[in-house]
Amino acid sequence: MATISLYFGKIPTELDSEQVQDYLFYLQKKSKTPSQTYFKHTVYGLRSLLKSEGLDYDFLQLPNIKHEKKLPVVLSKQEVWAMLQKAKLLKHKILIGLLYGCGLRCMEVRSVRLQDLDFDRKQLKVVQGKGKKDRYVPISGHLVRGLKKYMEAEKPSVFLFNGQPNGRAGGDFDSRYSQRGVQWVVKEVAKAAGIQKEVHTHTLRHSYATHLLEDGMDIITLKNLLGHENIETTLEYLHIAQLESQRIFSPLDTLFEQCSPSLK
Repeated sequence: MATISLYFGKIPTELDSEQVQDYLFYLQKKSKTPSQTYFKHTVYGLRSLLKSEGLDYDFLQLPNIKHEKKLPVVLSKQEVWAMLQKAKLLKHKILIGLLYGCGLRCMEVRSVRLQDLDFDRKQLKVVQGKGKKDRYVPISGHLVRGLKKYMEAEKPSVFLFNGQPNGRAGGDFDSRYSQRGVQWVVKEVAKAAGIQKEVHTHTLRHSYATHLLEDGMDIITLKNLLGHENIETTLEYLHIAQLESQRIFSPLDTLFEQCSPSLK
């Protein structure tokens, strides 16, 4: 409340509704990326003060904040293949394979247990993913073979990916792979593959969704595989996917085809 008092040189209860709205507009324009949380505290703080003084506060609503709309980074299939080839450890290959081949979030890949894997049906049960919902996703036969080889070599007990030794006697392991560990692997493998794009764990999930659309999967099935609660979230991938029915191209392609002497 101190900032608005300093701005007008009077206490908030002496301000009229237009002055308060002017101040909120000023805050919104003051920063290129205004904080939603800061606005909430400001608006709700003013509402609480006016209410306690018996003054009208209904005019105070949370301002509509426009956020930048950014499309996610998507890897080509060749770039994903390069990452799988450049991953030196089998554990890292399997990790990349699950993130991309099953479209898992970072928390989900860390939480995969041995009991969630069904090799006979080629399915993975994602337990309590985002939104606290279970879902099943298909596992590629290539990944099944890799998983069996990895499990035979590493012999995990509960979680598919063990964490680092915790320093206790006997070399016990923490329950599962750390978030930082997963992120490090993805970054290092992408770097080794010579990928210039900004690659995060979620980049592989974005690539999974985009490539499935391009391979002909319908949007509803994709929504269920991704575990999205709202279809609007899944529809964003239609802005990225290069669908055959909506094929886009550069006019330079047709220019060279129609005008290049070497092609005539």
